Amino acid sequence: MAYGAQPRLLLLCPGQGGQHAQMFDLARTSASAAALIDGLSAAMPRVFDGADIYANSNAQPLIVAATLGMWEAIREFAPRPALVAGYSIGELAAYGVAGAFNAVTATGLAARRAQLMDACLGTHPGQALLALSGLSLKRLEELATSHAFHISIETGDDACVAGGLAQTARKLETDAIAAGGRCTLLPVEVASHTPFMQDAVRPFADALRQTAFGPMTAPVLAGIDATAVDSKEQAVNVLSRQMAEKIRWLACMDACAEAGITYALELGPGSALTKMLQARHPHINTRSIADFRTLDGIGKWLDRAAE
Repeated sequence: MAYGAQPRLLLLCPGQGGQHAQMFDLARTSASAAALIDGLSAAMPRVFDGADIYANSNAQPLIVAATLGMWEAIREFAPRPALVAGYSIGELAAYGVAGAFNAVTATGLAARRAQLMDACLGTHPGQALLALSGLSLKRLEELATSHAFHISIETGDDACVAGGLAQTARKLETDAIAAGGRCTLLPVEVASHTPFMQDAVRPFADALRQTAFGPMTAPVLAGIDATAVDSKEQAVNVLSRQMAEKIRWLACMDACAEAGITYALELGPGSALTKMLQARHPHINTRSIADFRTLDGIGKWLDRAAE
């Protein structure tokens, strides 16, 4: 389908890894966003009290809150997105951006998601996520499988995230490096998007079914198959399944290009998705809120990118 020169905005919602102590600061320069964040903090004081922001139970709701706080800060002047895409827990935040539910509901679901995933540690204690790169996806998957790891997220033709048991992570790292690849242990405590999370799928689907969905203002890409989702039934299916199934982020980036996206803004925290999309599809004008010091700067960039 040809879209010509029509500007089409993609909003990107990140996953775990890029959170930091100042991740709410820019959004708080908006009065409405500050009020929203304060309300979330009051509802979840344990999560917002400065405890370990990398602990899964805190990280997931904090990332959703930061993303939706930023969206609240810019939504008055930002164009309506043509598409929203989220990476891992970011996919849940994406439905908040698209209007399916408000920030309170989204962060509550994020907390429930984290709780269910943490409960899977009881069955398989000591889990880990590794970022692997430098070899073909096929070769990386062979290495991961040989150590009982599963591909969690496909991030490039020669890069992925793999999840498994922490006790075998060091051996996988050693073998990957010996084969010419690279390996980094990620600050995530659970083997997200692998069969280790299977016990969390059904109860999270039940939680989603019991949640009221509002009308969506833009479709959301499903991480597991890169299809555009615009209904509650679809969302319940893909959001629950993605907890225990591989995220095909590579396919999601390609789907964005195929949809005629001309510019993209990552809502933060972090800029990992911006870097991946820039590398994969450099013709898409992509920035992260991490690149800006003021909301006015974001607004000016959005105006220029839409010209």
